[in-house]
Amino acid sequence: MKKTLTTLTICLVLAGMAKAQDPNFSQFFASPITLNPALTGKFDGVYRFAANYRNQWPTISNAYTTATASFDMGIMKNRIPDYDQFGIGFMGFTDRAGDGVLTNNFFGVSLAYHKALDENGYNQIGAGFQGVYSNKRLNTDHLTLLDMLTPFGFTNQTQEVFANKQINISYFDLNAGFIYNGSSNGYNNYYIGASMYHINRPKESFTGADYILNPRVTIQAGGKIPVGTYNYLHIAANHSMQAKAHNSMLGGAFSLNVNNDEENPTNVYLGLWYRLNDAAIPYLGLEFGEWQFGASYDVNTSSLKAASQSRGGVEISLIYIKKPVDPNAKKLNCPKF
Repeated sequence: MKKTLTTLTICLVLAGMAKAQDPNFSQFFASPITLNPALTGKFDGVYRFAANYRNQWPTISNAYTTATASFDMGIMKNRIPDYDQFGIGFMGFTDRAGDGVLTNNFFGVSLAYHKALDENGYNQIGAGFQGVYSNKRLNTDHLTLLDMLTPFGFTNQTQEVFANKQINISYFDLNAGFIYNGSSNGYNNYYIGASMYHINRPKESFTGADYILNPRVTIQAGGKIPVGTYNYLHIAANHSMQAKAHNSMLGGAFSLNVNNDEENPTNVYLGLWYRLNDAAIPYLGLEFGEWQFGASYDVNTSSLKAASQSRGGVEISLIYIKKPVDPNAKKLNCPKF
């Protein structure tokens, strides 16, 4: 009974989806192509694979489950200056809301070019664009409506009439972004970037009335600061704005090099992020060889904590970066996520 009522509440919230924020990750730094199209190809290696999974508010009938996978690489390396980078990337994104009532699927292709501003490649500026095919599906079989309520609970029938059990809409979306990153000595690193999503303001409609999807603007910044010989402090912040919704996150992680190897480190990450007015997010990560894993857990601190039992959501991430075959290949100065 309580679960069904909660599902109904979520469905009512979904009716205002045109004014809601896009899906996002607490480990925004581990999902580069969804954070900013300009981060396409922005890594030191041959190619990069990244994947993320998030289950938000699991105590509220699996309110939101989100997953993404991306692949990007540098291209035309023999035709551009040594410290420039031309990247291409592909991204798949899925988000299920209301225990599967509303499913959003996205597939995107992005291009970005990064231009070195000095002879050592310490400072770069880049811009990127992303085209996305979007599909949203509303499954009316999973809807629980008020007229199904009886003194004995809920029935399986409703007076509402739906032309189709599944209502689909599809549209094209356009995103863009830029990023600047720099270093004073090749060991430290700092960056600042901005991106805009839904530039073309696509229309969404499930009921015949058109809703304009509001643009989303994000600003991100961070840095890597050496601490001792092989260890680093990583700091990062991200702020997004969409209609009247705002989402701000800031925090950091300390990376401990446990094998004291600068070229092939094994790093353990321990960090904490905070989403303003919403959640504290402890983070644990492991990096070895070409792999990096991360796990975080949202501890809800907002007024919703009574319903969520302070369980905001679990999130895991994976990044694989194929290293160059030539150990003497020139290294790109890139933000460290």
